[in-house]
Amino acid sequence: LYGQTIALIFNKRSTRTRVASETATKLLGGHPMFLGGQDIQLGVNETLADSAKVISSMADGFMARVGAHEEIEELAQHSRVPVVNALSDLYHPTQILADLLTLFEHYSGYLKGKKIAWVGDTNNISNELLVTLPRFGAEFAIASPKGYDKVDPRVWAKVEEAQTQSLVTLTNSPAEALKDADVVVTDTWISMGQEEEKAARLKAFSGYQITNEMVNEAGAKDSWVFLHCLPRKQEEVNDEVFYGDRSLVFPEAENRKWTILSVF
Repeated sequence: LYGQTIALIFNKRSTRTRVASETATKLLGGHPMFLGGQDIQLGVNETLADSAKVISSMADGFMARVGAHEEIEELAQHSRVPVVNALSDLYHPTQILADLLTLFEHYSGYLKGKKIAWVGDTNNISNELLVTLPRFGAEFAIASPKGYDKVDPRVWAKVEEAQTQSLVTLTNSPAEALKDADVVVTDTWISMGQEEEKAARLKAFSGYQITNEMVNEAGAKDSWVFLHCLPRKQEEVNDEVFYGDRSLVFPEAENRKWTILSVF
């Protein structure tokens, strides 16, 4: 990227994605240009299409962290340079790359036959894991409370396209998902934009906090490990797991940089 400018357009707050993107661009000899939601007209006084045309006429590429997935698709449609999805409501591609690298490092590049259990809200991260992990021959189980357990039809269509339904378990029982699990994963119960739902969500997810006792009683493998894309809140996973020997969360966070480096 020597001498090239990468526009980093973030409509939502970010720590890992922003730091990883800026440092990766710099390491490759490029110039990262951060544009926050309050800095430019994106989708406010200017259409996404017009913004994409203008930015791509001056920058050599850009990453965009948006709301609706349709926004990243529209930006890509009207851009003259490559566009990287830094997060949308449907997918989080750079996160799944870091998760995969972390798992490949831990399991020496072999995921076939492993079981990964997701305990928490269905969101863009669980969507990524759902469409990706079974393609490597891994089982993937999702446990979410009723009312928070819907899989987006666009995501399930990808599962059907890959014919990996037999490797997927959808349940409302954390214990069922955790049975024989090699990897335990959770994420925020309250995503950005859902703050008004906090009280209802905390009530609905009661009993979903990841603890050693919960996972072991459910019959996970003795060697189970833990992932979380961060930021983490105490109600999602307790300190004993999060900071314990089973936790891979900080190597997982660092791998955001190395995988974004490969994308660029």
